[in-house]
Amino acid sequence: MTDMIRANGLVKHYGEVKALDGLDLAVPEGTVLGLLGPNGAGKTTAVRILATLLEPDAGSAEVAGIDVVADPDGVRKQIGLSGQYAAVDEHLTGFENLDMIGRLYRLGRKASRLRARELLERFDLSEAGDRPVKTYSGGMQRRLDLAGALVAEPVVLFLDEPTTGLDPRSRTESWKVIRELVKEGTTLLLTTQYLEEADHLADDIVVIDLGNAIARGTSDQLKTQVGGERVELVVESTSDLARTEAVLAEFAVGDIQVETHSRHVSAPVSGGADALIRTLRRLDENAIKVLDVGLRRPTLDDVFLELTGHAAEADTDGADKEREMISQ
Repeated sequence: MTDMIRANGLVKHYGEVKALDGLDLAVPEGTVLGLLGPNGAGKTTAVRILATLLEPDAGSAEVAGIDVVADPDGVRKQIGLSGQYAAVDEHLTGFENLDMIGRLYRLGRKASRLRARELLERFDLSEAGDRPVKTYSGGMQRRLDLAGALVAEPVVLFLDEPTTGLDPRSRTESWKVIRELVKEGTTLLLTTQYLEEADHLADDIVVIDLGNAIARGTSDQLKTQVGGERVELVVESTSDLARTEAVLAEFAVGDIQVETHSRHVSAPVSGGADALIRTLRRLDENAIKVLDVGLRRPTLDDVFLELTGHAAEADTDGADKEREMISQ
């Protein structure tokens, strides 16, 4: 399968801050790569280099087989970009925004107007299409911005934290549109801080921290690195905690965690549902009353915390510097 996006050893400095430190990426045609990391990890810098908005200090990159430094105009003809904030003119209508983008791409008056109406329909903005964008909700503006990235029907799409600040309903609607684009063959690089978003949309995930890729794989592969599944339960009485811990010790494949104040006990296990059933049977044999029980798979939040030592939403000194330098 052909790689539509490829980066080798990308390096970018902002003064003393190293935003990228030898980043490698590869995105096969028609797939979604999730670039996952906190603020300041280098995600936006990577996107801007690949979208020809920045030049790397070292390394190389190609998009659709075109070198981003040697032929930036050629790359721009193949891509669409939607950034962290909706890049729309609030004084124009939704239709006028999309029509203007089509004219800038030199689609011609008729083709631009037709494409604008098609995209308004696709993004459920037809009824609001002739209203000024300043009357749109935040979710509507984000959808319009994404529509603008698709005016020229790009083969490669960069979405830099596309659902930041959206309510859950708007986020779900955006995910639906993104999945439809990929089904039609679009290659997508998606940066996000939302681990659920990467879990839902990405075929493969690269976890990035301090400008480096620190892990790669599918969602399931990354979760496996944390140690599999856990049986979690809450017992009725604190007097049962010791006996509960003894029961779980029969099945645990790692350290058991006991929280006395909440009567919560958790243990890593192998065997999935079978381990849960055997645990419940042994608890019943020991007359231990359980108020709540479940089998929990590790989340991508767990993965990120395990790999980096800090939460995915954590900010760093480099985050402010990256935003400051990029905005100049």
